[in-house]
Amino acid sequence: MKRIQDARLYGIVDLGYVTPEKVEHMTAQLCAGGVDVLQLRAKKLTASEIERLARLMLPITRDHGVPLVINDHLEVAAAVGSEGVHVGQDDDAVAKARAVVASACFVGKSTHSLAQAVAAQAEGADYIGFGPLYATGTKPDYVPIGLHEIAEVHRLVTLPIFCIGGVNASRLDEITAAGAQRVVVVSAFLLATNVSGEVRALKQRMM
Repeated sequence: MKRIQDARLYGIVDLGYVTPEKVEHMTAQLCAGGVDVLQLRAKKLTASEIERLARLMLPITRDHGVPLVINDHLEVAAAVGSEGVHVGQDDDAVAKARAVVASACFVGKSTHSLAQAVAAQAEGADYIGFGPLYATGTKPDYVPIGLHEIAEVHRLVTLPIFCIGGVNASRLDEITAAGAQRVVVVSAFLLATNVSGEVRALKQRMM
């Protein structure tokens, strides 16, 4: 199983783009392409529905050695024994997450500024998401933070930092040139004609 510290490319099975019926297929395609870590994000589904999908994903992710992260739902992460859980700024604190999930489960936190990134590290998160870099349909209510703070957040925070928000193949060079070492890709993968091929091509550029 890959460690979060060794992950460079983070994928998300987002039910805003993927129907529940296609979750297994999408999981297999993303893993085959080479994502290093994969999150299940389903903002509008019930906890029981999310647990059912997570249990379908786990055999696939584990077969590929890819950690599965559950977004928001601590109890689901604990119930299925996922490798990770992710919380947002408005969700539960890292300490509460650790109290709910097993000690082997790593905890990530979304951050949208340098101050939030530093606070998440102090709070004990195992990694952070930093963004959104660009305007994105996934998080339309969030103001993009741009690329200018990427280098500074890497100076201030020693945790794995996954830059997120509008990341795609055409923007990858400017994102990495700004100092990003790890990225999250959502719609550019999920809406691709050839999902595994898109993942593979982008990952090769990050080697």
